[in-house]
Amino acid sequence: MDLTSTYMGLELRCPLVAGASPLSRDVSTIRLLAEAGAGAVVMHSIFEEQIAREAEELDYYLHQGTDRFAESLDYFPPMQDLRVGPEDYLDHLADARRAVDVPVIASLNGVSAGGWMDYAKRIQAAGASGIELNIYLIPTNPQVPGERIERVYLDALRTVKSSVTIPVAMKLSPFFTATASMARHLAEAGADALVLFNRFYQPDLNVRNLEVEPSLVLSTSEELRLPLRWIAILFGRIGTSLAATTGVHTGEDAAKMILAGADAVQMVSSLLMHGPGHLTTVRDEMAELLESVGYSSIRQARGVLSQAKCAEPAAFERANYMKIVEGHWQTV
Repeated sequence: MDLTSTYMGLELRCPLVAGASPLSRDVSTIRLLAEAGAGAVVMHSIFEEQIAREAEELDYYLHQGTDRFAESLDYFPPMQDLRVGPEDYLDHLADARRAVDVPVIASLNGVSAGGWMDYAKRIQAAGASGIELNIYLIPTNPQVPGERIERVYLDALRTVKSSVTIPVAMKLSPFFTATASMARHLAEAGADALVLFNRFYQPDLNVRNLEVEPSLVLSTSEELRLPLRWIAILFGRIGTSLAATTGVHTGEDAAKMILAGADAVQMVSSLLMHGPGHLTTVRDEMAELLESVGYSSIRQARGVLSQAKCAEPAAFERANYMKIVEGHWQTV
């Protein structure tokens, strides 16, 4: 089967993409993911806080005591020789690009449109094939209206797009008031792809210690339905690539995303559970399943069960909700 796909302007040999995760922290693991058949690899995220903190720390150490001891400046090398910001990430990115023959996409994670976005230029200079912009924003202030939150996303996207020439994907939360409208605005602002959806990790409560604790719970195939629905709704309606993420564990999961309209299908939790080699299993199962229903290429299968093309478009809207509820009560 022809597994090639085009995602955010990049040619992929397979639509399965290793999403941003700790797996990409080791170049040898990135190489294993590519050998297993990944069409691309998204690097682990570099966070706005990391970039800002390192810049602030450098500024502090450069200037402390200079009002008292002018000669203290002599202890520091010239500014152009200093490594400002998370240089290790850039070095690792460059090493990854040299190690594999598939696109390597950087992940830039933040909450604002501040100066940290200048880092995008350095990501491009390090050789990234593209950037996945991940605005991890939890709006907890009841005085902040939804329009302002949307503006943060749009401003961040425009800032990055204006500073680089490589493609930029926006990773979205599922919690917008009007998801389809927001997707259209982002496409119009220049997003080369939308990644649906960001999976926020929720805190838990320790009732014995009376503490709030971080909690990491990996996804299951049951969580596939939310991104599946919105991929199917958006397919053919906005002028940008669509990537699905969350809940892809099997070849059938991946095939569903392709049939809904995804250009790329990201995998994270299943690879953390089973290792890079699991990607080969999912790829082969996906290809076998799509071939068995008559498709000879990913491009031919893409979107055939999207809302725009399926026999029952209302299945993605309120009518389906009513049908399920009524059917459930009839069986009770």
